[in-house]
Amino acid sequence: MKHYKSHHDNTQDEVNEPIYDYDKVYTYADYLKLEFEEMVEIIRGKIFRMSPAPRTNHQTISSNLHYRLRQQLENKICKVFHAPIDIVLPIENKKRNKSTTVVQPDLCVICNPKIIEEKAVFGTPDFVIEIIGGKQVKKDTQIKFDLYEEAGVGEYWIVFVDMRFVEVFILEHGKFQRLNTFSEDDIVPIKTLPGLEISIDDIFEGL
Repeated sequence: MKHYKSHHDNTQDEVNEPIYDYDKVYTYADYLKLEFEEMVEIIRGKIFRMSPAPRTNHQTISSNLHYRLRQQLENKICKVFHAPIDIVLPIENKKRNKSTTVVQPDLCVICNPKIIEEKAVFGTPDFVIEIIGGKQVKKDTQIKFDLYEEAGVGEYWIVFVDMRFVEVFILEHGKFQRLNTFSEDDIVPIKTLPGLEISIDDIFEGL
């Protein structure tokens, strides 16, 4: 996890705009050296400011999902992680320090233990969940959508906090295909983890 030292005021800035030096292409090696105060991600070589500390609704949903996933993955090889955790997405035929993408998904499931190291995960998660609202929408529905698709994430859920629904995308032939939009009373199957599912009521419990 890294934080960006801001020269701006404390108002919420648009998270879909890159910050810092527009001309430089940042790598994971740079990410390790820079000093920050705010949480950031590197996407295709550009540094993006993350949102301020998540609101309580966001935290409640994240906790609900993490709890349900941990329950269902108990005694299985797949592991669930929640933010903040650095996911360094690989570049073919390049060393990890040359990677130009370091992201912190809200939750992810990884079934290959070889890519899990103490400092970070160096590789592509099998399943990613982003919980969004307000100014995060473009970043997670467009920028990160394209990024996760390109990286080969098998399944991507976007949880819309305010509207209380979940959009599910499955990777097929290198492209995300929309499985469905799930809302109140629905049960959401996890296609990349056969036999596992989470109800919408469980995801939004406590809200």
